[in-house]
Amino acid sequence: MNRALTPRAMVFIAVLGALSSLLMAFEFPLPFAPAYMKFEISDLPALFAGFFIGPLAGGLTELLKILIKLVLVGSSSAFVGEGMNLLCALAYVLPCTVFYHLHRTRKGAMTALLAGSLVASVFAVGANRFLAIPLYVKLYKIPLAAFLKMASATNPLVHSLTDFLLLTVLPFNLLKYAVVSGITYLIYKKASLALTEILKK
Repeated sequence: MNRALTPRAMVFIAVLGALSSLLMAFEFPLPFAPAYMKFEISDLPALFAGFFIGPLAGGLTELLKILIKLVLVGSSSAFVGEGMNLLCALAYVLPCTVFYHLHRTRKGAMTALLAGSLVASVFAVGANRFLAIPLYVKLYKIPLAAFLKMASATNPLVHSLTDFLLLTVLPFNLLKYAVVSGITYLIYKKASLALTEILKK
């Protein structure tokens, strides 16, 4: 399932990790989500690494992305945001790439991207509920009621933690992974031909 991590493959992963970290800088909030939830497509290079080389390469690309970001920019969220980014990214990239390497067809790719998007989106709901939100409340001494009030300011449908998870976190991640999946599905086949030749040399 994983191609050998040759020196050339490792360089490829490093380049994609750097590109992924760069893409993190191009982020913006969505109208229905709090400002700290930023939309970006930094998982795209990791997904390519996973499709071309294997799940391990995709995971390493995601890890490298976060490490580069922390070294160059640091953390403004006491590492909670970066940790959540990495966990959710792995919950997306790994199922996608594992399934794709078991079913290497156009239909298999579509199914892999759909499955990965759903798995990661549901995972994000659970991770926010049991990890991120409790940590933010504890580290920043923000009462949960104040946190929900901030969420309600951008999404009037939010009146409880469950509302926030189902009406903000879930659609936010479904949209994010749908966009990354759509871009990947449209270009991965043509790009893979060139990249396969590069890795063979």
